Amino acid sequence: MRIELSHRGDYAVRAALALAILDDGRPVPARELAARMDIPQAFLAHVLRDLVRAGIAIGTTGRSGGYRLAVPASQVSLLRIVDASEDRGTLPRCVIRGGACRASARCAVHIAFDTANVAMRRELAAATLADLARNEMADGMGRIAIAGRSTLAIE
Repeated sequence: MRIELSHRGDYAVRAALALAILDDGRPVPARELAARMDIPQAFLAHVLRDLVRAGIAIGTTGRSGGYRLAVPASQVSLLRIVDASEDRGTLPRCVIRGGACRASARCAVHIAFDTANVAMRRELAAATLADLARNEMADGMGRIAIAGRSTLAIE
């Protein structure tokens, strides 16, 4: 079985991670984020709006405007980012009975998937943006996001 994020979810995780890695107190312009991450700027605007609505990022307008994390990276879980950008994963139909599973009479397959979903959400909640940023920097992958910034602050 493969678990995949949508493009929107993928971009949300990447944008939040870049904001954590680039965090030096200054907002990062959306144009800069889009260029560094090779993400279409128009689509990134929607993703950043999701992050702002979820309280993960703050956007400021004007000449020195841009985006930054609203809270320390250590307080942002991967689950929070995914929830801000993805629809909840559910089985579209009952595998055993066909049609939709009723909440009052879930089939055995749905119960198993629900149990797996709870475990996955627990793991995503345990992974913080600070953890991810530290791991990316240790792996050398953070270079794509931090080129041109001199300060690195990961809480």
